[in-house]
Amino acid sequence: MKELNAKYNHLEVETDKYNKWVEKGYFKAGDKSKDPFTIVIPPPNVTGKLHLGHAWDNTLQDIISRYKRLQGFDMLYLPGMDHAGIATQAKVDARLKDEGISRYDLGREKFLDRAWQWKEEYAGHIREQWAKLGNSVDYSRERFTLDEGLNKAVTKVFCDLYNEGLIYQGERIINWDPKAKTALSNIEVIHKEVEGAFYTFNYKVVETNDSFNVATTRPETMFGDVCVVVHPEDEKYKHLIGKHAINPANGEALPIIADDYIEIGFGTGAMKCTPAHDPNDFQIAERHNLPKIVCMNPDGTMNELAGEFNGMDRFVCRKALTDRIEKEGNLVSIEKHIHQVGHSERTDVIVEPYLSKQWFVKMKPLADDVLKNQQNLEQKINFYPQRFENTFNQWLENIEDWCISRQLWWGHRIPAWYHNETGEIYVGLEAPKDIENWTQDEDVLDTWFSSALWPFSTLGWPTDTADLQRYYPTNCMVTGYDIIFFWVARMAFQARHFTNSYPFKDCLIHGLIRDEQGRKMSKSLGNGIDPMDVISEYGVDSLRFFLTTNSTPGQDMRYVPSKVEASWNFINKIWNASRFVMMNIPEKFNTLECKLENLSMTDNWILQRFNQVLEHTNINMDKYEFAIVGNELYNFVWNDFCSWYIEFSKSGLNSDNETTKLATINTLVSMLDAIIKLLHPFMPFVTEEIYQSLHNTDDSICVASWPKQIKDIDDKKAIEVNQLIEIITTIRQIKVDNDLKPSTPLRVIIQSLGGTNKEYDKEVASILEKMCKATWVEFIDDELMVRPIEGGSLSLPLNEVINVEEEISKLNKEKESLEKEINRGEKMLSNENFISKASANKVDEEKNKLENYKNRYEIVSNRLKELTSK
Repeated sequence: MKELNAKYNHLEVETDKYNKWVEKGYFKAGDKSKDPFTIVIPPPNVTGKLHLGHAWDNTLQDIISRYKRLQGFDMLYLPGMDHAGIATQAKVDARLKDEGISRYDLGREKFLDRAWQWKEEYAGHIREQWAKLGNSVDYSRERFTLDEGLNKAVTKVFCDLYNEGLIYQGERIINWDPKAKTALSNIEVIHKEVEGAFYTFNYKVVETNDSFNVATTRPETMFGDVCVVVHPEDEKYKHLIGKHAINPANGEALPIIADDYIEIGFGTGAMKCTPAHDPNDFQIAERHNLPKIVCMNPDGTMNELAGEFNGMDRFVCRKALTDRIEKEGNLVSIEKHIHQVGHSERTDVIVEPYLSKQWFVKMKPLADDVLKNQQNLEQKINFYPQRFENTFNQWLENIEDWCISRQLWWGHRIPAWYHNETGEIYVGLEAPKDIENWTQDEDVLDTWFSSALWPFSTLGWPTDTADLQRYYPTNCMVTGYDIIFFWVARMAFQARHFTNSYPFKDCLIHGLIRDEQGRKMSKSLGNGIDPMDVISEYGVDSLRFFLTTNSTPGQDMRYVPSKVEASWNFINKIWNASRFVMMNIPEKFNTLECKLENLSMTDNWILQRFNQVLEHTNINMDKYEFAIVGNELYNFVWNDFCSWYIEFSKSGLNSDNETTKLATINTLVSMLDAIIKLLHPFMPFVTEEIYQSLHNTDDSICVASWPKQIKDIDDKKAIEVNQLIEIITTIRQIKVDNDLKPSTPLRVIIQSLGGTNKEYDKEVASILEKMCKATWVEFIDDELMVRPIEGGSLSLPLNEVINVEEEISKLNKEKESLEKEINRGEKMLSNENFISKASANKVDEEKNKLENYKNRYEIVSNRLKELTSK
């Protein structure tokens, strides 16, 4: 048998194990004798390090993967990475800038060469971090959202949707990122509260001496104004409809038109209309056949329409224009206010609504197909927690067309070509044959367009591969609630449209990781946590166990260092318990063939408790309730196994009876083996080290078998141990309460509920003597202190412990506590709503509790009568 070191060295163990797992192919899928189970990793961006949220994501996926592998499934945990168009191009641009050049100096092809170099460099970093996290992925199937196979899939999807009329090109108001100089979809825009202002200007009517006020939050867009709009029934402005007003920005005469989009009485009642820079104004322009004038350059500076402000930054122009209008006497007021303003998710600059010719996906028919199938139990995606299905459905019900073109070089280039002479558009899987007469669209597709195909394209689609047939649709997707719209919904409609299936049966949603104060982690706050730093200090098993036991599905989690340390302490508890077990295993003992026979009452008890824990673990693992599983395993290992059974086992290990000793060893080994298998999905490294040491083998726990229920347990003996634990706990507490040393000997009488002495049990007596220095006797000729215990009572010589007044006080407090519990139980069991909805087991459990409380109450009351009558 391999010996465990006195202390657990996580760095030594983690460095050694992972490479061996990969080399030996433990994570490689393909065993056709087993049922398949598939998880496809949410691909991280090749832009830098994995953050704590990635670690949470990966840990949850890996727990499922290791659990299913132990259960005997052909487990495919497929890895991959995302090319992250905007973010990666920005990183490469920044690197080039440091070298004193730009992508325009290189040209498109050479820039893409540099981007691929970046990808290879950072893909290596990500694989190193996957290894640190213990991800049991099948590297032989690793994919990249910009690899050749994904490009074929993306091109086919684009062409098919175009030919079906579901992709179109059109001029629309889109979200424009002036820093990245690209379009953004609506969900790539983050709204933040910022201080802005209402600028109110005076407009003079050309045909009369009238004037009126118009307010705007964006004065710089006045150079793109084409009219002033009022409500057709507004008495204040009715007489001005059809006339013209002077634009204070450039002196142009703007027609005054009527449209019922305007709300009477809201603001000034008159609105400037800038169709090229506002989506609502765009709709008004469409209805009235108005021109759409762009007054800004793609980089957020003003264009020639701004006259003297040409080339000025939009926000600098805002101030300069307002100052000029004020000097001219046409500024009425500036009112500061806080409002929500859209920012680019990638560059954090304020997004500009911008008229641009872009490619769009017509979303409604695709979304409707998903929504229809969400009504079908066989075809729907199951969300965990279920409430996120409502979030998913509501977004699809209110979906807008998706702008998919991006003005970038890094990404899937749009498979559309324009004829150099006729302007004809050609869309196809291959370039036109007379390519010299055509020019390909310069834009690339939104990164999420390729990510939306991830569950099936990674398995070979559009080719009908063996992997696609075996592993698709996938079983489970794990992701954060923040990308349900970005990714989950898009995977759902692309999978439904192109594979006539859901992409994954279950979708497990987790929250965000916040700092200890509940704040979102960000660079500006400086509160980000690098998971690699946590791993260096506490080990990845500690981090993984913390991440899975401190939040329920769908809820945010706070990163609390003391809780990571608590996980580390738990691992050390397991390590020390393992060392105790192994030190008591005789030479040549076969740890793989333990026979659970001739069991003591305490052996039966720990095995029964294990069966209960295993049953709960199986149920909750299948429901993705990993926090419940982790916390129950923690309590079982720390309290039941370490604090109680290991202490109980010392009697058996020191017994002169070899049969008793062997039964204890078999139970200890069986329990340790089962415990590390249950914990393996959560903490793979320490459990591997213990498993290989325990069984003196190089075989891996990764491919061992999940524990099964242990048969032939003597339930009656197991129940007796519950009373024994209460007796020991009660005696220890009496000593603490009365300032007695733990080594103080006490005599005790144990009685059943009827008041008769319990039959003397040599095993129990031996345990009481060793664990709490108590001697079990039949009779004590002194005044007694009585304590109620499960199934009876415990009596001790009162004069050896405390005085009568203190005993009466404690009994009164216990009586009061029992009265509250009895009252609670009776109310619950008389509640028809509880009886009808609770399981039969739960109802029986509450009935048993109530009966026990009443029995205790009777014992306490009787004892109080005895003491107060003297």
